Amino acid sequence: MTKTDEIEDSSAPLIEHLAELRTRLIHCVVAFLVGMIICFTVATPLFNFLTNPLCEVLAERGQDCGLIFISPQEGFFVAIKVSLLGGFILAFPYIGMQMWRFVAPGLYRSEKNAFLPFMLASPFMFLLGASFAFYVVTPLAYDFFLGFQQFGAEGEALVEGATAAPLSVVFQGSAQEYLNLTIKFIVAFGLCFQLPVLLTLMGKAGLVTAEGLGSVRKYAVVAILVLAALVTPPDVITQVILFVVVYGLYEISIFLVARVEKKREEQLRADGYYDDEEEADEEIVREEDSK
Repeated sequence: MTKTDEIEDSSAPLIEHLAELRTRLIHCVVAFLVGMIICFTVATPLFNFLTNPLCEVLAERGQDCGLIFISPQEGFFVAIKVSLLGGFILAFPYIGMQMWRFVAPGLYRSEKNAFLPFMLASPFMFLLGASFAFYVVTPLAYDFFLGFQQFGAEGEALVEGATAAPLSVVFQGSAQEYLNLTIKFIVAFGLCFQLPVLLTLMGKAGLVTAEGLGSVRKYAVVAILVLAALVTPPDVITQVILFVVVYGLYEISIFLVARVEKKREEQLRADGYYDDEEEADEEIVREEDSK
């Protein structure tokens, strides 16, 4: 066999993996496009569903729920954005399955058993975060924003041409701006709820430890505050909610990583890699050194 043949033989597996990856990606794109087309046909009901938090807040204030288009093409782009979000949600299970089928053949049985729960937990946590944003955070945020309206003396919005004072400033929102803000809430909280999944997976891989995560709490607090300021609108209520939720998830992550480490230690001990007498001697030496 010549040197050229050896190079071709060694590159064959890589080419096969790249071909399989291309096939998987094509399947994912097709699934996303199919989901997007399905959602585009029902874009109006989906958009009406997404406006529920705003409409409920307006109803509590005795106002009609109405959004406007400020440009002729805005309605089309609203439908496209709704379709993009809905198509991704519909196609995500299939996309996750394609990712798993591409990665799974290269894993040992024990690695598959360890990795599969994280694949299942990730979409669940994203939906949990998105639901929390939609049903809890978004109504609070819009209630805060709409509190800056100004109404007439009788509590109603003044009609055009009225001479009564004071000035009336009433919400007339753009449909596209409302959708952009709502999607921002949903995506931001959905991604933040991935924190326990990500850190636990890193802990299982040995990249982080519970002790290490605990030692950088003060830096994590600063990072979470910066994150809350970047991904949420400039209102204190939403930022505080995001900070409290993400920091709580960080503490949960430390607990989960500690459990992973404990199970790993128990497994290693059962396999005979740990010697209890040697550990006891090392502990005594550490205590003497500390004295």
